[in-house]
Amino acid sequence: MEVVAVEAADLERCREAIEPHITPMTGVTSATAAPWIDANGWRFQREPAAQYCYDSLSARSAPLAAAEAFVYGVRALLRVPEPGLAGYATMLEFLKKMGLEALPAVANFGIVDDGSDVAGEVMNLMVRKNLLFRVVSEAAPELDRIIRLGTPEYPLEAAADPSHFAALMRARLTDEKRLLRIYGTEVVLAHLTGRGTRYRLHLLNYSGRSVDGMRIRLLGEFRNLRLAIWGSDAREPLDVLAGRDAIEFTVPAMSAYAVADLERVR
Repeated sequence: MEVVAVEAADLERCREAIEPHITPMTGVTSATAAPWIDANGWRFQREPAAQYCYDSLSARSAPLAAAEAFVYGVRALLRVPEPGLAGYATMLEFLKKMGLEALPAVANFGIVDDGSDVAGEVMNLMVRKNLLFRVVSEAAPELDRIIRLGTPEYPLEAAADPSHFAALMRARLTDEKRLLRIYGTEVVLAHLTGRGTRYRLHLLNYSGRSVDGMRIRLLGEFRNLRLAIWGSDAREPLDVLAGRDAIEFTVPAMSAYAVADLERVR
């Protein structure tokens, strides 16, 4: 993570990145209604080489935006309002300590991107449902499912309702095969990366409030779990259960961003 001077040409090359936050659901009164999360993870995974601009940030969302760009490894320019500079600066310091090594995304799904709006909405909903995917151009045997819209298995009419399509993909995969499951919150989005024995789980909280007692389950055998939480001295995960098939742990109170580093045994 570095800070660089910005020229007019940089701004002209920018793709829009929206303010990361939760949008109130007007007219929705159900206590169980899932919040609508405005996030950029699907955009960043779709075009990781593009340059992005966050032009409409609040003081509260500026640190989250910095973390979001860092998590997906994209180049981003942020217009930070003066009241948000202090929080933004502390986030930059935290990200520097996390290191710059880029680990590849670990996923259950591969999505062949046809460039359509429908494919973009499917990616958006899958990110919001924490259904881990990466964009692919061909078959990838390490992935459980390859989604290619417009085929008999994944017809376009099935993807017309991306929320329903994401639920369908979850059902076809089954929860038992999901690499990642999060319990106790619907406002934290995750991005899992790894290579060899080194794995890193990024957790982004879009609510603007602290999330307490979130439970994480990762498929696989792991050890040496280490936790870092922005704005907190907490380093130890709670109630760790490490087995041969999966590891579970609870994250203490976190605000915008937390990182779990693990060593994979198998």
